[in-house]
Amino acid sequence: MFEAGNGALLNALATTNVLTVVDALEIAAEPNRRRLLHLLARQEQSVGELAAHFTVSRSAVSQHLLLLEQAGLVAARKEGRNRYYKLDPQGMGRLRALVEQFWTDELELLAADAAALAEHRHGAGNPPH
Repeated sequence: MFEAGNGALLNALATTNVLTVVDALEIAAEPNRRRLLHLLARQEQSVGELAAHFTVSRSAVSQHLLLLEQAGLVAARKEGRNRYYKLDPQGMGRLRALVEQFWTDELELLAADAAALAEHRHGAGNPPH
């Protein structure tokens, strides 16, 4: 079906698909976007209202909001010429689950490392403390 010369095209398509997957944790980690999430936790706000809290341009704030929307963390509605944003509870729930999973996994690794270190010390002829 595909010729050998199409391998580069297939690799490019695979790479493009991987790069376009939106990582909510990475999106939310950026300081301006984190601040937008904090502001939206209070209430729904327009782009103009949100932009008033930043030194970057309104256009830059809109781009941050678009990324947050693509990640499923905020929802937008249009009313007249204004767009209003609010937190998306389902998206924020998924983000929270990601953070909790990461934190749980890291704690389990830390506990396993501590147990291995204690066993190593005890096995080396040192009495446990």
